[in-house]
Amino acid sequence: MQLYNTLSAEERAIMIDDAGKQRLTLSFYAYAQIQDPTQFRNDLFRAWNPLDVLGRIYVAKEGINAQLSLPADNFYAFKDTVEAYDFMKGMRLNIAVEHDDHSFLKLTIKVRDKIVADGLNDETFDVTNIGVHLKAKEFNEILDDPNTIVVDFRNHYESEIGYFKGAITPDVDTFRESLPIINEQLQDFKENKNLVMYCTGGIRCEKASAYFKHQGFKNVFQLEGGIINYAKQIKEENLESKFIGKNFVFDHRLGERITDDIVSQCHQCGAPCDVHTNCENEGCHLLFIQCDSCKEKMQGCCSVECVTIIHLPEEEQKAIRRGIKNGNKIFKKGKSDKLLFKNNSDPLAAIPDLSELAKRKQVAKKAVKIKKQYIGKGTHFFPKPSIGQFLIEENEIKIGDTILIKGATTGEQKVVIEEMLVNDLAQEKAVSGDTCTFKLPFRIRLSDKLYKILE
Repeated sequence: MQLYNTLSAEERAIMIDDAGKQRLTLSFYAYAQIQDPTQFRNDLFRAWNPLDVLGRIYVAKEGINAQLSLPADNFYAFKDTVEAYDFMKGMRLNIAVEHDDHSFLKLTIKVRDKIVADGLNDETFDVTNIGVHLKAKEFNEILDDPNTIVVDFRNHYESEIGYFKGAITPDVDTFRESLPIINEQLQDFKENKNLVMYCTGGIRCEKASAYFKHQGFKNVFQLEGGIINYAKQIKEENLESKFIGKNFVFDHRLGERITDDIVSQCHQCGAPCDVHTNCENEGCHLLFIQCDSCKEKMQGCCSVECVTIIHLPEEEQKAIRRGIKNGNKIFKKGKSDKLLFKNNSDPLAAIPDLSELAKRKQVAKKAVKIKKQYIGKGTHFFPKPSIGQFLIEENEIKIGDTILIKGATTGEQKVVIEEMLVNDLAQEKAVSGDTCTFKLPFRIRLSDKLYKILE
């Protein structure tokens, strides 16, 4: 059996859509002593590939760190493969608040020196002497304590779009940078303050809490399961969210919305925005925040230079990027000199007349803007009867309405509703909170959005 991917991301996306199954996105980690990480890696691939598991997994002698997706139908079979190992029995699996069938498109399991690059010499301190784990309710309570210092152990591009109120958010590019900075800044508070920390899924805090206890901090606490688990708990227990904005995630989605607050700005014009994207120029692929207006005007690019390049013939584009290794340059995440708003410049003033560029490469004609109203999202597709199922999140639709179904793979499809079932009963109208189904002449995906066309 092969121990690597044989399908491209594009081929895998088509297979996911054709399968029509809901996928779960989840993450987990576990520290353990693994004698042969390579064998462990190969065993995992053999077990997970038949279950259609896709994701990015790191294994090392110190344990495993995983972010992945799988068909919901295979969840318990997958859990069995995990709990076949003693050190992962009963382990918490952080299931995402939002799901996207295309969150991962390949199964990549890599052997690393460490499951998180922390720059620490683990032999110099007890990595098992960790801080006190706090659930969401306990975390909220300790944040209200004036004797608490809360620290975000994520990178600046993560905390930029969402954070806990009052948290220290270090301006760092990597986790390893934040450890000595925080240690130095908080030297005077080791004895009498609660040092409370959080990260995306909990793994960074697991090591950081042990490090800071070794450094002499007396009262060290960490958010159990990180922001992912916190978001799940506040929803289930109807708690106040002290986290505002979005939680950055390391998959195709690039973020899960926790609250409606938008705490960051477009890196090109400065408008309120918290949507990360990658530059359309394959030779750049810079990750940055871009609003819809700049996305349209800059054609999904980070700079005028990249706008120019994407209009060149494909062979010329390949020649430009041939031999260039972007590496970490791709992940400057908002600190690139190309992002003009960050340099107090007008991002749109320098955009050239693209008419000449368009002659060199055929550009699709811009569609006429349709006046529409958001209704909800696709939740399932039944292939044999060709029926789409949707959750109505706001507003309403009724028989006779013209609707627009929009998605990355589906494109834009308009349909007139002739009949529909609402909560499994034939009804004339569906309102917020309802689940409705109707026949469609095409397949929908779970990431598709439903709109009503307005006159």
